[in-house]
Amino acid sequence: MPAIRPDTPLAVIGDIHGRADLLGAMLPLVPKDYQIVCVGDYIDRGEHSADVLKMLKARDDILCLLGNHEDMLLRFLDDPEHHGERWLRYGGLQTLQSFGVSLDHGQGTTKRLLDCRDALRDAMGTDMIDWIRDLPLQWMSGNVAVVHAAADPTRSLARQEPSVLCWGHPEFLTQPRQDGVWIAYGHTIVDSAHEAQGRIAVDTGAYATGRLSAALIAPDHIDFIRT
Repeated sequence: MPAIRPDTPLAVIGDIHGRADLLGAMLPLVPKDYQIVCVGDYIDRGEHSADVLKMLKARDDILCLLGNHEDMLLRFLDDPEHHGERWLRYGGLQTLQSFGVSLDHGQGTTKRLLDCRDALRDAMGTDMIDWIRDLPLQWMSGNVAVVHAAADPTRSLARQEPSVLCWGHPEFLTQPRQDGVWIAYGHTIVDSAHEAQGRIAVDTGAYATGRLSAALIAPDHIDFIRT
């Protein structure tokens, strides 16, 4: 791999998953001249998804990408009957609770999901939902790309499938890229943030471990910090 050379120093923060406390602890650790980029998965599993979304939305200086858990949330909002049960199984219940929404288990499945979706829409508000819908799937600076889950190593960054960027690719961790682009990513939990063969992993399972990690990326140098 060529030397890593972002156009500006970057701080790439891993999956937050409702841990507003860890996000609040991480942000002061980032050097003031670094551009902060969050890789997605702000919601679900942790208890304070609503607070995380509000914190990030209020910060115009933080670049936020779409993660697969935000993708599941949007699918639930658009079609709860077909996508609701899956989202709820993977942490959606905690997100509902953070917005003060509960499921009525006395109702039939379809009605309770529709009522739940309507209540969540009201609690989130149009501005918050639109903000999530507008989140990009990737961001690039110099020869560093930031994505949520993966990038197809056989395709240029301009030709990536949205599902790959958001959900992953079977050859991402085994086949090196040939275009000299470094990929910083979350989604896959690792014991500690690290770089290897042009890939920079930053998801350290904050919701379960209490460790939120970030990669500090500057020309010719990568360092890691964590809460």
